[in-house]
Amino acid sequence: MYDRILVRYGDLTLKGKNKRVFVERVNALIREKIDNPNVKLEQRHDRLFLVLNGEDYNEVLEGLNKVSGLSSYSLVSKSERDIDSISKNALDLIKSELKGKKVTFKVESKRSDKIYPIKSPEISKQVAGYVLKNTDNLIVDVHNPEVTLTVEVRLEAAFVYISKIKGMGGFPVGVAGKGLLMLSGGIDSPVAGFLAMKQGIRIEAIHFESTPLTSIESAQKVIDLTEKLSVFAPSSKIKLHMVPFQKIHVALLDYIPESYNITIMRRMMYRIAQSIAIKNKCLVLLNGESVGQVASQTLQSMSVITEVTSMPIIRPLSTYDKLDIIKISKEIGCYKTSIKPFEDCCTVYVPKKPTTAPKLRRAFEYEAKYDFAELLNEAVRDTKTVIITHKEHLDITMKGLVVGEVL
Repeated sequence: MYDRILVRYGDLTLKGKNKRVFVERVNALIREKIDNPNVKLEQRHDRLFLVLNGEDYNEVLEGLNKVSGLSSYSLVSKSERDIDSISKNALDLIKSELKGKKVTFKVESKRSDKIYPIKSPEISKQVAGYVLKNTDNLIVDVHNPEVTLTVEVRLEAAFVYISKIKGMGGFPVGVAGKGLLMLSGGIDSPVAGFLAMKQGIRIEAIHFESTPLTSIESAQKVIDLTEKLSVFAPSSKIKLHMVPFQKIHVALLDYIPESYNITIMRRMMYRIAQSIAIKNKCLVLLNGESVGQVASQTLQSMSVITEVTSMPIIRPLSTYDKLDIIKISKEIGCYKTSIKPFEDCCTVYVPKKPTTAPKLRRAFEYEAKYDFAELLNEAVRDTKTVIITHKEHLDITMKGLVVGEVL
């Protein structure tokens, strides 16, 4: 029944002189995620047709669901341009999709070929009449129909479709530059990474692992989460930087007052993250912070913690409700991994009374009690970088990373 998929670009068409670059990038992502040479791309001005050539459209839709920059897409049936062919095609489509269900419907028509002898309202009227005559389960409702059948008459053919599937939206991954995602094993940061990619940012990830203070499973969680995010990335690959944080972690527990431990820990993490970001040509830092969600995410805490970096910081979840974050986490397949009970650096030794309103002068005072500079340099120097690929099963060992490609 369906022989092609109509793809709509959405906001990409508003990019003016840069439109071509955006469209070419999203088309490249479509080819990559579909990964089927039999499916052909046909460009039509502000739209794209994927010609299925007999391939399973469900597999193609699965690939499109991983492509950012798409507004929506529809399964389409092509027909000849005469009204009889269009009407018969519309009837076949209705019968195939509805399978005898009683629903309200209407027909919408679009005539891009203005020379076509029948105007859009008349096309709709004739097609609806034919469908109604040959079915007994449809009720016309032009204001609030349950089903809308769309007919598009173009120069080369007519196209009929019913469904409009919502795409990821946003912009194709990579067009906005590269950012470094501070990735924990929790729910929030993977969602932040997904939302950043959705807006065109290509991500690398950084994780602060502190074995044996934290379990080896907590580091494996991060690798698993990176693998899940990689399905949305170009080539289904994300570079992951694993920072050995154990020595700094011990020093923090020994020398920093408990109430300021998380504040100073986060300051150390931002110092390291900025160094790794600059080294890897990332333009911004990304994280999963949401205002007020925990003690280190009050506005005053954020101000004191990020004082150590001059790099822009993007917080995609800054105003999100936790339930909304969980919903996205489930949709992108990260939730079950994120809730596994393995703690990271920021959760394994949570202070009983962490300060929610830290003072910058206190942070300076406490950091001066120990020379952290050498430990910071050592952590940056000994960071292990690996490429996480969606198609591989990845594991780590206590001796270090033994995954994919080590850089």
